[in-house]
Amino acid sequence: MRKALLRLIDFFYPPFSRWLSLHTFRYLVSGGTTAASGIVVYYIAYNWILQQKDVQLSLPYLPRLITAPVAALAIESLITFCIGFILNKYLIFTKSNLKGRIQLFRYASVFTTNILLNLAMLKVLVEAFGFYPTISKIIITTVLTVFSYFSQKYFTFKVRK
Repeated sequence: MRKALLRLIDFFYPPFSRWLSLHTFRYLVSGGTTAASGIVVYYIAYNWILQQKDVQLSLPYLPRLITAPVAALAIESLITFCIGFILNKYLIFTKSNLKGRIQLFRYASVFTTNILLNLAMLKVLVEAFGFYPTISKIIITTVLTVFSYFSQKYFTFKVRK
């Protein structure tokens, strides 16, 4: 399965070979797949599972009401976390010799950091600098993609010598 997926990805690589290494191209395809699946999952969660209705909780120490967009984001984040980790571990960063549980913990750390950075940067760009939200999201996604790549390569899935 891995070899078939890599052959498919590599088929589209030649036009990009001038600007990107094969490894970077594979990472971008993997990340794009994760992002696209996240959009689909968000849509399904928001419209079909939650039916655009807020979620009422009765648990102590948690907010009593979670809005439908936030609940859909939580569902989407859980699923894209799994998809992203599996693609990175088994398709992109396969040379790592760290134990799987360490990779999982590190991936969760980077994933959480990305969510927090995303929220903070969005707040700064939109509220402090008055940028248009969609333009802000494009800028943030670009910055966090670069951050994620180096975090995954040199931290989460690093190769010990």
